[in-house]
Amino acid sequence: MKFGTSGLRGLAVELQGQAARRYVAAFLRHAQALGQLDGGRVFIGRDFRPSSPAIAEDCAAAIALFGLEAVDCGMVPTPALALHAMAAGCCAIMITGSHIPADRNGLKFYVPGGEISKADEAGIVAALRDETVPDGGLPMADEAELAVARYIRRYAGLLPEGALDGLRIGVFEHSSVARDVLGQVMRRAGAAAVSLGRTESFVAVDTEAFGDAVFAPLRGWMARERLDAIVSSDGDGDRPLLMDAKGEFVRGDVLGLLAAGMLEARTVVTPVTSNSALERTGFFATVLRTRVGSPYVIEAMETADDGVVGFEANGGTFVSRGIAGLDPLPTRDAVLPLLCALGLAAQRTMSVDALVAELPLQYALADRLQDVAAERSGAFLRRLGEDRAFAEAFFSPHGIASLSTIDGLQFRTLSGDMVHFRASGNAPELRCYVEGSTPEVARDLLDWGMRAAAEQVR
Repeated sequence: MKFGTSGLRGLAVELQGQAARRYVAAFLRHAQALGQLDGGRVFIGRDFRPSSPAIAEDCAAAIALFGLEAVDCGMVPTPALALHAMAAGCCAIMITGSHIPADRNGLKFYVPGGEISKADEAGIVAALRDETVPDGGLPMADEAELAVARYIRRYAGLLPEGALDGLRIGVFEHSSVARDVLGQVMRRAGAAAVSLGRTESFVAVDTEAFGDAVFAPLRGWMARERLDAIVSSDGDGDRPLLMDAKGEFVRGDVLGLLAAGMLEARTVVTPVTSNSALERTGFFATVLRTRVGSPYVIEAMETADDGVVGFEANGGTFVSRGIAGLDPLPTRDAVLPLLCALGLAAQRTMSVDALVAELPLQYALADRLQDVAAERSGAFLRRLGEDRAFAEAFFSPHGIASLSTIDGLQFRTLSGDMVHFRASGNAPELRCYVEGSTPEVARDLLDWGMRAAAEQVR
């Protein structure tokens, strides 16, 4: 078990049982020390993974140990759970492995003010005890409908009434806990929402890996259903996915940029992996770059004044005070950037692809090598960052103009393109991100980066 870019993750068989109970007990012990259990209740949500219901029972057992009431919010989007718990002034726990494979799972912890920080993660680890947490606890109250209703109400006034009238929006539902919510918010905004690809078993959907086989049917649905766009999210509903009418995916960082523009943000906070077009647009007074992971984005947002929008390269979007009449929600949200992108295109009577074409984007792609142990990716990255001769030989086809080490290793080539390697914080994966001057350059860079890295870590 370890904390990654957002939450605790590990193999489901290792998390289920006493491990989950001990981590929840440690979280509550840490929160108690900070005076954050005054609400008396702890809200629990979960995704559709087969292991999630049993882990929810483990969470409830640990909550009972502290004399608190566990409240079941069912299978809801992570931001819906966070919003509902914040409104009650209580802590929350989301059981989800997000986009990683079904044999893994995780816990996301929330204090009454929102998602926990890296300092909180350290506090939880320090509060861990080698203890046996017994079964126990009363039957949980069910507030799933209340949590979802609150979340949908949040966006009732974001777009003008009927803003998406006349649009046919496909909802790629798969096993996302946001699938019903997405259909409802699209219909409330005036669109005709078409249900696509719902599954009964859990499917891991990485919204940044457009080449995954799970996305193969989308272009066929687009043509057959005469759709203007397809929307979706990852398994726990905090990372958006948008395909435009031409059958092209809109990258998450582009969705975040469009959302920040529509919301008239003064300051934007985003990780170093987001597209460099953000600075070139001139839309924002300040752009702050961070390491990858929602805690880093939230921490940087807290240092800025009101009117701040944050987003990750996966498109999960955060808002501070003073943004479009929305209450702050310090956790990733998939619904907000999707509504903003579609709403902005409708407002300007443009298609989404035309809207994106106006941006000064570098052509960006990303992929990952799966089943790469942290030791192997770590050794490769250390050598690439510390051994200048090795780095120059490795990059000999492209040359090195500069190197940023904010998170992983981000190289600018002599031609001004970018190649960025970093180890995933959530899974045994080595990720590669590229930006190129043309689609062909970006494709070639990614193919080269994946091939060259694989030779080092396999």
